[in-house]
Amino acid sequence: MTKDVFFFEAFAEEAAELRRLLPAGRSADFTDKTIQESGITPVASARLVSIRTQSAIPAAWADSLEGLLTRSTGYDHVNEYRKLIRRPQWPCGYLPLYCARAVAEQAALLWMALGRKLLPQTRQFKTFQRDGLTGRECEHKTLLVVGVGHIGSEVVRLGRSLDMRVLGVDIVKPAVDVELVDLERGLAQADVIVCCMSLTALNYGLFNADRWRLVRPGALFVNIARGEHAPAAELLAALTAGRLGGVALDVFEHEQDLAVALRRGAPAGGAMAELARRPDVILTPHNAFNTQEAVTRKAEQSVRQIEHYFQHGRFLWPVPPPT
Repeated sequence: MTKDVFFFEAFAEEAAELRRLLPAGRSADFTDKTIQESGITPVASARLVSIRTQSAIPAAWADSLEGLLTRSTGYDHVNEYRKLIRRPQWPCGYLPLYCARAVAEQAALLWMALGRKLLPQTRQFKTFQRDGLTGRECEHKTLLVVGVGHIGSEVVRLGRSLDMRVLGVDIVKPAVDVELVDLERGLAQADVIVCCMSLTALNYGLFNADRWRLVRPGALFVNIARGEHAPAAELLAALTAGRLGGVALDVFEHEQDLAVALRRGAPAGGAMAELARRPDVILTPHNAFNTQEAVTRKAEQSVRQIEHYFQHGRFLWPVPPPT
C-alpha cells in the first residue's frame, strides 16, 4: 500500500516527534537510513518522500513521486536533483526557519573549543599537564561571518554577546545590522571565520589556497554550511603552513559518500583522514541543528509542509528553482 509520506534519515528523536505530530489518518513510514542505504528500489513507496542532505534520490522516482520535502535549511542537493531530472519546477519543499539558533550556537561552541584547545585539554587530563594548552579569549577578537542569512545573523548576535568585533560578508543587505566588507578584506582582519553561506555555483570552493594566503596567521575557521565551500586538502595545507590555527567542520565534501562509508565502518581517506588526526581540528557529524528545541521545530514545520501540500497541492516553503 502506498503511504502518504516516507521519511528517510529520521534519527530516533526526530522520528518520535514526527509520529507525535502527524495527524491521525496520515500514513507514514520511517527509517534512519539514507535512500541508498535502505535498499528501497526501484520506485518510491509513498506520495511524498522526505530526506535530509545525504540521500541520493533515484532519477526514476520523479515519475512516481508527487514531490519531495528536505528537512534542512539548505537545498542545493534538491536543485541538483531537479537538474538531473530536467524539471526545474518539480515540487520541492524545505525548512528555512527551524534551526538558525541551534546551528549558530554550535558554531560558537566550535570556535571557542578551538580557541581554548579543548581537545588537547581533555587528552592531557590523564597526566594533568598544562604545557601547550594556553588558549585565547573571544573579547576584542574579530569575527568574520561569511553569509549573513538566518543562521549568520544569529552568529553575529552571539559574537557580539562575547564582545567580539563582528564583520559580515554577503551579496545582499542582511536583516541584522553588521558592518559588511568584501571577503578579501575580511579575511585579512579576522581572528575567527565562520562560513554560513548557501552553496551555489558561484561560491563552490570559495575558501581555496589563494584566499588562505590572505588570512591573519593563526585564524580559526568554522564551517557549518556546506563542505564544498572549503576543500579538505586546502584546509590541511593551510593548517600545515600555519596560515590557519584551527579548523572545525560540521559539514564535508561529498558528504553523501563519506557519511555512508563511515557508518559502514570504513575509515575516512585522503586529506579528511589527516584532518581527523590533528589536535587542532574538530569534526562533528553534521549535527549542528540537533537540539531538543530545533528537533521539535523541525518536526512541527515538516508536518506543516506536508499538510499544506496535501491541502493545496504545493509546499508552504517551496525550494526556489535552480538558477
